[in-house]
Amino acid sequence: NSIVWMLKFYAPWCGYCKKLEPIWHEVGAELKSSGSPVRVGKMDATAYSGMASEFGVRGYPTIKLLKGDLAYNYKGPRTKDDIVEFANRVAGPAVRALPSKQMFEHMMKRHDVLFVYVGGDSPLKEKYNDAASELIVYTYFFSASEEALPESVSLPELPAVVVFKDGGYFTYDEYEDSSLSLWVNKERFQGYLQIDGFTLYELGETGPHRGEWQVQKNTEIKKDFQFGHMDGNDYINSLIMGEVTVPSVIILNTSNEQYFLPSEPIESMEQLVQFISSVLNGSAQAYGGDGIIQRIKRVAFDARSTIMSVFRSSPLLGCFLFGLPLGVISLMCYGICTAESDDGSDDIDAPKREGLTDEEEEEEEEERQRAAALEGPEEEDEDVGEKDPEEKKTD
Repeated sequence: NSIVWMLKFYAPWCGYCKKLEPIWHEVGAELKSSGSPVRVGKMDATAYSGMASEFGVRGYPTIKLLKGDLAYNYKGPRTKDDIVEFANRVAGPAVRALPSKQMFEHMMKRHDVLFVYVGGDSPLKEKYNDAASELIVYTYFFSASEEALPESVSLPELPAVVVFKDGGYFTYDEYEDSSLSLWVNKERFQGYLQIDGFTLYELGETGPHRGEWQVQKNTEIKKDFQFGHMDGNDYINSLIMGEVTVPSVIILNTSNEQYFLPSEPIESMEQLVQFISSVLNGSAQAYGGDGIIQRIKRVAFDARSTIMSVFRSSPLLGCFLFGLPLGVISLMCYGICTAESDDGSDDIDAPKREGLTDEEEEEEEEERQRAAALEGPEEEDEDVGEKDPEEKKTD
């Protein structure tokens, strides 16, 4: 099928899905008005669980672009512009040609990070095409001749794969950088960028990045760090299961989920350098981590957050989901307790009768008969003693 679909898999109770809904409508309107071949739709993953399972949906909302026999996952920010760009990028060819300097300069203005293959047919070009098909979900890939490059660009040899970003360019070295796909995955980020939960997750998977940061005169800090900023503190609060004041500086170690907070507010470059250095030399206090206790806390925190999210988005649904099981359990417990007490009352005399001999049972029976005989006359006397008024007059 030549039609390209972009689907949103959602759950009716999911708060994040409801938040994405108006943005999703804007995405559909934007792609339709621009003449894009991408069609936009949505699917209730709880109603069509088999279809969702077939596409590997494990969380909500999940956005997938279906192109031919391939399904591409979207993991970027949930904004209209980012989703529209993703759809247009993946729907087109994996590698786009830049035939002239004017076109090259135009693309440089549009994209913060630009990957370009320069040269003719070669084994490197085949690797580049494979990497582009795999990583087109993250960034654009272009090809150009050496004549289409700016005069300021000088390449030591051809063919070459070059990335343009942060006001400069870097060349892929097959011997130093090993896998081309891994190199592209590391270099697709700017040196300083806006970070959200999705970007932070992707940064954690790519490892250390290229270059050094000049953060203070005569002081260079190796770029084991990815610098960026995050709007608000909602995500970071959920990540550290605490409260971070705004503005603030925090260092996250995505490999072991540890984080570091400065001992005092950072107000100067010297304080920032001192804080980063303390993390590098191990003197800074580390919080969090991926230990067993921390994981248990994380499970409890996530469960509490999920329950609160359900009640905030749909109180009636939350009462039904959590109230019904509790009610059923309460009824079961009541039934069990009641059944036990009834059985005990019915058989209360049974233990006493057990263990008696035949003679003891006969004696017990005789005592009951004597007691009944003594009670009989008393009842008759009472009956005789009470006379009708007419009989009393006769007497």
